[in-house]
Amino acid sequence: MQLPVQSQSTLYAEPWEADAGPDDLAEIARTADRYGFAYVAACDHVAIPRRLAAAMSTVWYDPVATLAFLAGVTERVRLLSHVAVVGLRHPLVTAKQYATLDHLSGGRLILGVGAGHVREEFEALGVDFEVRGPLLDESLDALRAALGPEEFPAHHGKAYDFEGLGQRPRPTQEHVPVWVGGSSPAAVRRAAVRGDGWLPQGDPRDRLPGQIARLRELRERAGVDAPFVVGAITEPLYVGEPAWEVGRRTLTGAPEVLAESLRAYRAMGVDQVQVRFRSRSRTELTDQMAAFGAEVGPLL
Repeated sequence: MQLPVQSQSTLYAEPWEADAGPDDLAEIARTADRYGFAYVAACDHVAIPRRLAAAMSTVWYDPVATLAFLAGVTERVRLLSHVAVVGLRHPLVTAKQYATLDHLSGGRLILGVGAGHVREEFEALGVDFEVRGPLLDESLDALRAALGPEEFPAHHGKAYDFEGLGQRPRPTQEHVPVWVGGSSPAAVRRAAVRGDGWLPQGDPRDRLPGQIARLRELRERAGVDAPFVVGAITEPLYVGEPAWEVGRRTLTGAPEVLAESLRAYRAMGVDQVQVRFRSRSRTELTDQMAAFGAEVGPLL
């Protein structure tokens, strides 16, 4: 699940999140850990310009700090950056942060990456917004080296060039999974050829089969046969019958009813479904998570 509190865009934040903080995040993560959720995810924005602040808000926790904090209060659940805009930072900086996170968490990192969409963030950090796609491609190649087994990684590219520089600790995982976010043709191609997984952005259910077929075609054409995870982001859920207006796109019902709806994704070739719960409080959210995890996990 994408964690609440740590990002508070008006598109999805609930009113109670405005006053929430570290204790709420920790309890939500512990609930996810306890009830079998595959991962918890945190977003990445460095700074939000005034023109977007009314819609996006300026509440965006740093993903590395947030996931490291949550690693200390959980034992099993994986930790996903969804998504890190890695083009905003030098790959050695990104590798240092996420390798340390993987080391401290006992190998639970999933590095989700994306190209980014806020021009002002790039401009403020001195990065050319217009070349963010090619920059992400090279960043992925550089990160493969920098997050690999070598203490002294090497990469020689157009934007980044390094060798003979050692970084420890190394990641605990022999291979840190990299999932690519986005649903544009370029993002799907990037996920297929360079990623270990795909995180769609805004694809409705009826579009997913075509996107998945395209992924498979691109991977076959490129001769890539390594394991690959296809994700999906479903509608918000409300476990039970809500006593308040939750919106027409929200799935509601008992856990087994929700499971039947989510099971349809499996027939499309989706491996993991990311869910978000509608709730009026932290307590209501964790109660929903507990009911959902305890009942739905075995059903799926």
